[in-house]
Amino acid sequence: MTPEQMRDASLLELFSLEAEAQTQVLSAGLLALERNPTQAEHLEACMRAAHSLKGAARIVGIDAGVSVAHQMEDCLVSAQERRLFLLPEHIDALLQGTDLLMRIGQPEHAPSSAEIDSWVVQMQALLDPDSVAAAAMVPPPAAAAAVTLPATPGADSPAVQATPAVSEQALELNTGLAPASRGRVEGGERVLRVTAERLNGLLDLSSKALVETQRIKPYLTVMQRIKRVQAQSLQAMDRVKERLEEGSLAEDTREALAQAQSLLAEAQQLLLRQTSELDEFGWQASQRAQALYDTALACRMRPFADVLVGQERMVRDLGRTLGKQVRLEIEGEKTQVDRDVLERLEAPLTHLLRNAVDHGIESPEQRVLAGKTAEGLIRLRASHQAGLLVLELVDDGNGVDLEKLRRAIIQRQLSPADTAAQLSEEELLSFLFLPGFSMRDTVTEVSGRGVGLDAVQHMVRQLRGSVDLRQVAGQGSQFHLEVPLTLSVVRSLVVEVGDEAYAFPLAHIEHMLDLPADDIVQLEGRQHFWYQERHVGLVAASQLLQRPAAQGGQESLKVVVIRERDAVYGVAVERFIGERTLVVLPLDTRLGKVQDISAGALLDDGSVVLIVDVEDMLRSVEKLLNTGRLERIDRRNRHNEVPRKRVLVVDDSLTVRELQRKLLTHRGYDVAVAVDGMDGWNALRSEAFDLLITDIDMPRMDGIELVTLLRRDSRLQSLPVMVVSYKDREEDRRRGLDAGADYYLAKASFHDDALLDAVVELIGGAQG
Repeated sequence: MTPEQMRDASLLELFSLEAEAQTQVLSAGLLALERNPTQAEHLEACMRAAHSLKGAARIVGIDAGVSVAHQMEDCLVSAQERRLFLLPEHIDALLQGTDLLMRIGQPEHAPSSAEIDSWVVQMQALLDPDSVAAAAMVPPPAAAAAVTLPATPGADSPAVQATPAVSEQALELNTGLAPASRGRVEGGERVLRVTAERLNGLLDLSSKALVETQRIKPYLTVMQRIKRVQAQSLQAMDRVKERLEEGSLAEDTREALAQAQSLLAEAQQLLLRQTSELDEFGWQASQRAQALYDTALACRMRPFADVLVGQERMVRDLGRTLGKQVRLEIEGEKTQVDRDVLERLEAPLTHLLRNAVDHGIESPEQRVLAGKTAEGLIRLRASHQAGLLVLELVDDGNGVDLEKLRRAIIQRQLSPADTAAQLSEEELLSFLFLPGFSMRDTVTEVSGRGVGLDAVQHMVRQLRGSVDLRQVAGQGSQFHLEVPLTLSVVRSLVVEVGDEAYAFPLAHIEHMLDLPADDIVQLEGRQHFWYQERHVGLVAASQLLQRPAAQGGQESLKVVVIRERDAVYGVAVERFIGERTLVVLPLDTRLGKVQDISAGALLDDGSVVLIVDVEDMLRSVEKLLNTGRLERIDRRNRHNEVPRKRVLVVDDSLTVRELQRKLLTHRGYDVAVAVDGMDGWNALRSEAFDLLITDIDMPRMDGIELVTLLRRDSRLQSLPVMVVSYKDREEDRRRGLDAGADYYLAKASFHDDALLDAVVELIGGAQG
């Protein structure tokens, strides 16, 4: 590419960015002018946007852009000077010109010369006061409908879209521009475009940095303990000195004691100073890591207004196509939401808005007869609530005809007539979310296929959210959506189940309580407890998560009440650890779908916690109920349990470490883990184990060194050792066995049974 071509490519990219920004200004301003054509503020904003695009197109050499922007500017200047009063047909044409400018900024969607020429002729006719046929030359409202967003996911995109949003997954521009030229200005701040993958990487690194700062705490605790011991030693020496002075010991003994006392006091002062400095360093490192994490997370957040680009226009155009007057009001545009959530909210919001215009808002004539204004109103509110994004979409239309809905349910044989007659309003409205259900008898371009609300519910559930419908007949409908503010972070309750940490997202927790064991009742062979004037089923988390059951005999049970739509259950856990904000770490795709688990995370101390998939867990409960395999929670004391054999797993790979731990734990062994040889050596010296399983290549101390130290220790030299390593050459195997290992297993040929069989061969079963 020649320097001239590179310069031209850079200019075209800049024009595309400017077209994206300025057409948004034009769309918003023109919709406001349709309601009040004389607003000077919006006239000025639209005129300046058109003028800027005209100048930019002239610099880049896009004659079509110059022509379209010039015609729009003439129209808006005439309106400013009161030589022209903007009518709906003028707004139609100006909006069509806005779409043309947006497409001109996107070479792959650029309009043809014929389209440009046809539109210019129409605009000139509209601006000619002597032309009585001007209005007839403007495209009918159906043409405006061509710019609405797709009605269903996967539908073919129309040739023209209403100011389409730029995909956040492809924000990195590969046109050779310098990074500084890839930005734009929003709210007075310079904004650079960065790929979502880089932001995810930054967030991951910052979360790990936050965890790493916690590693200082154990060292600080040890130093503080040493300081206390030294203080006690000084006190003891003072007492000894007093007794010696009462006697008649030699002078050199007194001098030696005084010297030792002086050295100990000096060491204590040094330790005190170092402890204070370490404490200060730990605090500052923690603060910096927290600030880094908060900043990285904030980079992923965008205002809710980003998902609304084109929605007002879509509502307006669809209303005109259907012969309705509709206005969209938005509250909470500045509400911050994760960009991934915003991207996935666009389709369901489009469905709901189209549904409100088509099904909710009546025709102007019907509204006037009902005592309403001719113009219908749809209000969309966005707000934060308990870590969730709460969306309320309300229209002032006619609401759902419940009797018509009841007849449709019976006609489609979804419920017998006698049962349908007894359904409550909430139960009736839930049928609208069924696949293929529609109130329309005929299919139109807008509705009638029965995919709208079903698709909305499916997409919202994919966001780990919920949607429900409330309505008042004759006064309108209200859709209530709740989705997480971010998919990268989840506010959770961390609990202990089978000596393991698990996290329940707060969005699905109804309540948490201490349930007295005597309050558990048996109903129809199942365990229940009384909660909010209803019997709620009780299940053990240990059975659902396949963990060892906790010892019975407690006076009360720790219960998490979870809800997913109408399904409510109490899940008994061993202990409430506390509420935490967790950075979501997706599971390795090679694992596939792990039952009842959605993702992982790291706690402050660096330990792993698995995040529960509540919806999947409730399906597991239903499956256990249907198969009759739901176990009762054992409330009896279990005495004289045979102790389980203990295994220490040492590996610097989190994946390998966790895999081995889970395999052995499920077989009944008591398992501890260490992250490297040094960590493993410290564990071996402080605790008793029946078996050591270690890797070879590890930081600080490798497996060969660890096994060598173990064989030299009189207390540990008889401990069975298994080496599990990626190295499968004969010389590697011989090296491990020569160091003192009893068994060598290559990871290349590793499988579950091979590990478990080897463990049984070395130490027998988990108990015995």
